[in-house]
Amino acid sequence: MNKLIHNNKSTLLKIKRFFNTALGIEITKYPTDELSRRIALLKHHNIDVILDIGANIGQYGGDMRNLGFTGEIISFEPMKKAFKKLEKNASKDANWKVYNYSLGERDGQATINIAKNSVSSSLLENLPQLTDSAPEAKFIEKETIEIRKLDSIFEDLNLKNKTVYLKIDTQGYEEMVLLGAEKSLDLVKGIQIEMAFVPSYRGTITFDKMKTKLNNLGFHLLAIENGFYDKKTGKQLEVDGVFYKNK
Repeated sequence: MNKLIHNNKSTLLKIKRFFNTALGIEITKYPTDELSRRIALLKHHNIDVILDIGANIGQYGGDMRNLGFTGEIISFEPMKKAFKKLEKNASKDANWKVYNYSLGERDGQATINIAKNSVSSSLLENLPQLTDSAPEAKFIEKETIEIRKLDSIFEDLNLKNKTVYLKIDTQGYEEMVLLGAEKSLDLVKGIQIEMAFVPSYRGTITFDKMKTKLNNLGFHLLAIENGFYDKKTGKQLEVDGVFYKNK
């Protein structure tokens, strides 16, 4: 039996080396430890609704389904092209709702800067750090979008008696989302939020200030997930902080 296990491990190692060297593809365990920790935290805190703020085409929602999350997902994406793809990706999932607007500190309209790679699009102006480390994040056009405060729509989302988790990935606009959610945060259990060590967008607050802000709102940092880094220097620029209220 031990010899068989050894042979299997040796074969798997050879396959992994082939993909790594010959094809430039790395084989890794799925889910990763980081993703396993995320789902463990969701289960531990009995999360049954995720508000996916800054959904783009639904990458995060798709990941959560792959991880086995069966609760409700409510995604918000303001850009028309990205929203159409998001709508299609969520169309066969009865427990995944999508809305074509952004969340922020006010109700009305705003202008978003659309990046070449789509995912780096932002309501804020970029700083040189962004395109220096990721040329594909260059802004190429603008679009007028709708924006809402979470406080303005929270009741309409029918979240009464639900345990809510906010995922906020709005390319530097995260603080504005929180400002528009002052009342709603009383009914939120957990937050996953993009945090900048080195800001890529003008007006973004840094990791330490965001952590202090969330601590003051009653949320405590339980985990950090890897994020954007400078591909030339390896310097970490952003991470996702995962915060929860005490049980």
